Amino acid sequence: MSDSSRNASGQRKAEHIQLALQPALQGARRHFDDFYFEHVALPEVDLDAIDTGTTFLGRRLRAPLLISCMTGGTAGAETINRNLAIAAEQTGVAMGIGSQRRALEDPRCVATFQVREHMPSTPLIANLGAVQLNYGYGVAECEAAVQMVGAEALALHLNALQEAIQPEGQRNFGGLVAKIGEVARALSVPVIVKEVGSGLSARVGRVLSDQGVKILDTAGAGGTSWSRIESARAGNQALGERFADWGIPTPESIRQLSTLPDVTVIGSGGISHGLDVAKAIAAGADLAGAAYPFLEAATASPDRVVEIIESMINELKICMFCTGVATIEALKRVPLLARPPG
Repeated sequence: MSDSSRNASGQRKAEHIQLALQPALQGARRHFDDFYFEHVALPEVDLDAIDTGTTFLGRRLRAPLLISCMTGGTAGAETINRNLAIAAEQTGVAMGIGSQRRALEDPRCVATFQVREHMPSTPLIANLGAVQLNYGYGVAECEAAVQMVGAEALALHLNALQEAIQPEGQRNFGGLVAKIGEVARALSVPVIVKEVGSGLSARVGRVLSDQGVKILDTAGAGGTSWSRIESARAGNQALGERFADWGIPTPESIRQLSTLPDVTVIGSGGISHGLDVAKAIAAGADLAGAAYPFLEAATASPDRVVEIIESMINELKICMFCTGVATIEALKRVPLLARPPG
């Protein structure tokens, strides 16, 4: 990779961070607001006895929460990832890192992703773009990404809409199913396939499950809008707005994926607080993922991130109390009600 290409990639990463912090570049609407829980006035549960814990990637989590993959590969990203990792360890939740392509192509960026020392007991997820499997990457590069950070899993992200709008986008998504399957069967850790903001359907989920991918992350419509971010970079706001609401809403993506047998579902995309986490679990997710709520805090300190995570866990616990359940497994059986239109 040439120095000019490395510099361009680093600049793109920095621009992504700056733009993702802007509220106006989030999704067009909050789909979780379309749903609610029936209040249980007599919960028959001791609030102090409620257990929000769950197991993910062989490790016990204090709550079904994942700090979703965000960044890496640029100077500011090192601070963000470190602060997120320290907070994840202190609060007992999982974490993913941003795409490691830049680190594989430029060893000077490796340190911006290496946070294992800060989170020795909670799950860490490595990350590469699935489309890279059509641009020279294979099992060896995927394994290198895992080993680089000592991860328990590798997320291969699907970002067709982002690549289509990004000026430097890599748009050949042909033949990826078989290549993802090859990686899933050969890698030393489980493969997670995730979208980045447009959601996964049951049809796509079934194809991936048949290839051996047993963890799927919705990253549905309603969270950060990569259509808006990339069009802002390209100076073509009209195109970004045209596709700002494109995709499967996260609650619907969760519902569809939860119908697949033997698949772990991560519900992400528009998760803003603990009540959204509860709604994601009740909709059929095993875990909820969020990125935007932590990003600004992570530019400041791990303590700021810890405060947000603790608030989310407390809100989740209160929701469980007011629906009369004491465990995450029981929350999965609580009806999630659709608000009437209008």
